[in-house]
Amino acid sequence: MDTVVAAPRALLGRTITGPASVRVRAGRIVEVLAGDPPARAEVLTGGLLTPGLVDVQVNGAVGIDFADVDAEGMLAVARALPRTGVTRFLPTLITAPVPVAIRQARAVLAASAALPEGVGARPLGVHLEGPFLSPKRAGVHNPALMAEPGAAEIDQLLDDEALRGALRVVTLAPEQPGGMAAVRRLVEAGVLVAVGHSDATGEQTRAAAEAGARMVTHLFNAQRPLGHREPGVPGVALVDERFTLGLIADLAHVGPDVCRLVFNAAGHRVALVTDAMAAAGMPPGRYHLGGEVVVLTEDGVPRSPEGIIAGSALTLDRAVRNIVSVGVDLADALASATIVPADAIGETGLGRLAPGAVADLVWWDDELRPRKVWVGGEVVFDADAPVPADGKLGYAAAGQ
Repeated sequence: MDTVVAAPRALLGRTITGPASVRVRAGRIVEVLAGDPPARAEVLTGGLLTPGLVDVQVNGAVGIDFADVDAEGMLAVARALPRTGVTRFLPTLITAPVPVAIRQARAVLAASAALPEGVGARPLGVHLEGPFLSPKRAGVHNPALMAEPGAAEIDQLLDDEALRGALRVVTLAPEQPGGMAAVRRLVEAGVLVAVGHSDATGEQTRAAAEAGARMVTHLFNAQRPLGHREPGVPGVALVDERFTLGLIADLAHVGPDVCRLVFNAAGHRVALVTDAMAAAGMPPGRYHLGGEVVVLTEDGVPRSPEGIIAGSALTLDRAVRNIVSVGVDLADALASATIVPADAIGETGLGRLAPGAVADLVWWDDELRPRKVWVGGEVVFDADAPVPADGKLGYAAAGQ
């Protein structure tokens, strides 16, 4: 039986218009109608209807680190994320030796497969952020665990049966020995290659695009910086249309003016990401990121004991609000959390309100906070419903 959700305003493509209605059948959108709602529609009073948010870089949340996750932990994250508007996410694992990374990825995939239907956000596979990174741009990744992306190492990833088809993104430093060949090999296997934790020059960054790299992981962070003669990674990324630009918009990783600059230069290619780690949605304290100790203080920015920013406690709805607060158009900000990341990983059935798309929906209130969320046409979060007392839905308590 069809269900119809009608709203006074809706994000259609990259434009906010309305009123509009979305007809859902068997978990997919079958029709989008402009104008007054049809009979028997669920009419949303006020606010805005958009596609579900897609986060392609999530290391963990609500106390859970994906490097050490089980079915219970994955369920806790999946239940928590819709409170932030996220309906699909890509579990991300930071640097570990290749055999360890494979073991961790298998555990993520097993925990993902164990999720019950109709409960929470849905994982999309695995993103490996390392170990093929530059020790010069390590951030909190352990340089001792980094490796060069040789043919044997890439073979281990691509030949693993559990990872086949589930390895969606690999972040690497293309200037490392074997890096360009690794980019080509991974791309040929259908993996999105992102340039990150990289000391690549502008020329090397462009060469990575020629080899097939199509994304930059957390623009400006842990990469050779933009210079007025040597553009580094961000300079080329901002002008090369082939790159999708991952941006952590907590306004700490990248300042407000630079966030606005990025959108002014290449807003149609920005994918907002959280780079969230176990501290997201949790009170100040000590947490783990890929086995490394991270401290979340009252300022809300996780750091290593040495003071280096380590992932984030950001939520994707807050990233949208932050970007709007620096002067970016609301429709552009929302597109950067929906259609852009979905398209970057080849999920053209996500991130849009259009016939044939998966019925992942978010109803936002007038303050841009998620009020109701659907995944595959099923309600998975309703701000007006009682909150389960399982101790795992930390976002509300933390005021994120």
